[in-house]
Amino acid sequence: MSDLVLKQLLKEYEKKRFVANTNFEYKKASLYKDYPRLEELNSKLNNYAIMISKVILENNSQKLKELKEEFEKLKTEKENTLKSLNLPDNFFVPDYECKLCNDTGYVLDENNKTVLCSCIKQKLFNLKYNSSNIGDLNKENFSTFDLSLYSTEVNQGKFKANISPRDNIENIKKIAEHFIENFDDPEEKNLLFIGNTGLGKTFLSNCIANELLKADKTILYQSASSMLDSIIDYKFGKENSSDNIYNNTLTVDLLIIDDLGTENINALKFAELFNIINTRLLNQNNHITKTIISTNLNIDNLFKNYDERIVSRLVGYYNICRFFGDDIRFIKK
Repeated sequence: MSDLVLKQLLKEYEKKRFVANTNFEYKKASLYKDYPRLEELNSKLNNYAIMISKVILENNSQKLKELKEEFEKLKTEKENTLKSLNLPDNFFVPDYECKLCNDTGYVLDENNKTVLCSCIKQKLFNLKYNSSNIGDLNKENFSTFDLSLYSTEVNQGKFKANISPRDNIENIKKIAEHFIENFDDPEEKNLLFIGNTGLGKTFLSNCIANELLKADKTILYQSASSMLDSIIDYKFGKENSSDNIYNNTLTVDLLIIDDLGTENINALKFAELFNIINTRLLNQNNHITKTIISTNLNIDNLFKNYDERIVSRLVGYYNICRFFGDDIRFIKK
């Protein structure tokens, strides 16, 4: 199934790349027709790049200096010409959808090994895991984050807090934005969203996912119940189970675990949940991995329901954000 889906995606990538290259050649030919000097400059720059490479091998420092000076002059003329025509510096690059892999689906890792690009990994995640979990990111993002849905009333008796729901959600939003901005910092804590249903936990998770997808991060969105059931099925060799979900859960850039506390709890699931949380905290092989967990349980119930090792990781390595207020699903209506 995964191999078939990957082949289909790679065919789509071939088509996208072909269209991008065709459009680029047409655009370039049209420009050269009107401004032949640009074609001449590009040709000369390519020739000088080849000559510079040869002279470097010959170890001729004087000749290399002369070639580089001429190359820079041509480069400056090209940049100034593009600027005078209000064209960007990257005009002579095809408009690929993914700037990392240039719509090939593959990139080189730090060991010069060819691996799947984050863009195609994300498409595979979306098709296999995220389609029924992650929301509509076109609608659920920071531009549609409506603070007016949260009350400005301070009601310590009702909400057990000395600030209003709106002030609280503004604070949480700032924490989320800091999390996004500092995602690649190993010292940046993960996020634990606690609070009743209908207070925006899932919406904010989707806002964060949206921003990190723009930064070419991979996102895996799973309910706690589905994730743990799939992993245990794999561990016991159940038919149609795959090691993909297990490996991806441990290595994806951002793992969002929704509805922690709704799964059927047993010792096996305790062990797997601890392994997931702990492994992702280790940032193995210098790969930064972060996790967002949302739950309807409060801290006291987390301690009652889960192994102390699990909760200690959550308390020590997660920023705990408590959502409170009135159910915004009813306010929207």
